[in-house]
Amino acid sequence: MPTRRDFVRSAALASASSLVVSAPASALADAEPSSIAPLLPPSGSPAEVARDESYWRRVAAQYRVLDRTTNLEAGYFGMMANPVLAAYHRHIDRANRASSFFARREYPAILTAVRQRVADALGAKPTEIAFSRGATEALQVLIGQYNGVRAGDTVLYADLDYNAMQWAMNALAERRGATVARLEIPEPASGEAIMAAYTAALDANPRTRLLLLTHCNNKTGLILPVREIAALARARGVDVVVDAAHSFGQVPLALADLGADFVGINLHKWIGAPVGAGALYIREGRLSAIDRAHGDESSPPSSIDSRIHTGTTHFATVMTIPDALDFQASIGIDHKSARLRFLRDRWAVAARAINGVDILTPDDPALVGAITSFRLHGRGERDANQAVARTLLEEFRLFTYWRTGLAKGDCVRVTPALYNTPADADRLVAALRVVAER
Repeated sequence: MPTRRDFVRSAALASASSLVVSAPASALADAEPSSIAPLLPPSGSPAEVARDESYWRRVAAQYRVLDRTTNLEAGYFGMMANPVLAAYHRHIDRANRASSFFARREYPAILTAVRQRVADALGAKPTEIAFSRGATEALQVLIGQYNGVRAGDTVLYADLDYNAMQWAMNALAERRGATVARLEIPEPASGEAIMAAYTAALDANPRTRLLLLTHCNNKTGLILPVREIAALARARGVDVVVDAAHSFGQVPLALADLGADFVGINLHKWIGAPVGAGALYIREGRLSAIDRAHGDESSPPSSIDSRIHTGTTHFATVMTIPDALDFQASIGIDHKSARLRFLRDRWAVAARAINGVDILTPDDPALVGAITSFRLHGRGERDANQAVARTLLEEFRLFTYWRTGLAKGDCVRVTPALYNTPADADRLVAALRVVAER
């Protein structure tokens, strides 16, 4: 499986006078999708390609981005690139025109082919994959229908895990008469400290039966060594469910390499499919650990489809998934993850030197991808971080977002995308200098 490269971390800082939004490279996206040149990456290592601005201007031109703000909150959902958006419109028209004839006669074969395509991209079998409307729905299935927890057992999760998944774990424990244990991931984190925290938590809770792990964290961007933690859990008879909502398309990912039997993913974040696309993964041989959905009898109990039943799917959304995968493949995950990491380092490494700004995510290439969060030193209150995000938007036209639930206080999340530029990162650094001095 490919690994991310470490990058040169020096960046020229913009002066305060450069804080006005410049015309985005994506302004070229007014061109018709069919007129855009193929995204053939230049030669060179991923780290070298990550710095080829002429190439990334061509990539940015594939997105139609509003120029009234600079979006540094790409973690919410991934914008569809022009070719993907055009395909989505074609698929909507096809499904709408043929109506039920399409839905009953043509769509089943399309769904089967898309499932195979996604399974191949994830290094899984199609019988291990079922589509959902997002990672949250997938993980609610995997957690809420998990049947291995009994009265007196324990479920375990960390402060950095997604809030909705913590709630699902709490609800599971309440229904089964189990207890909830919570651990705090060290801040600042390191590989050794993370492993020590999970080891101590598992040792302190010997009746743990289900452990929630977030691969690429939505709050700080921290990437956990999931495979190593899952091995710790497995040795203690603990099942692991992995929240990989931010993994697929942000960093190289093969589900089998996570070492977990249950995984929820998104396709509308870093893959850039239409909103409402996700999937759940249940490793072959582990289907019996997840109860059928609402007594579902439309699929045999031996099928993963019996574990989730969302009713009529959005046909065009599913049909567009291969188009999104094609677009991502034209860039390549090695090049994409290197570029995202380059943009992340451009601002985060420089901002780490600003007095009064705490960067919460380490620079270790094994522990971070595109997402990184910060807070002003000693200001973990919700109101303070909401105010920082508001100031960045209203004064500097930089859109970020605050995150909550961290043991040591709230933070502001910064998430660059392929349509962002080094100049965007530099303007963020300059803005943080102004904010920190107040």
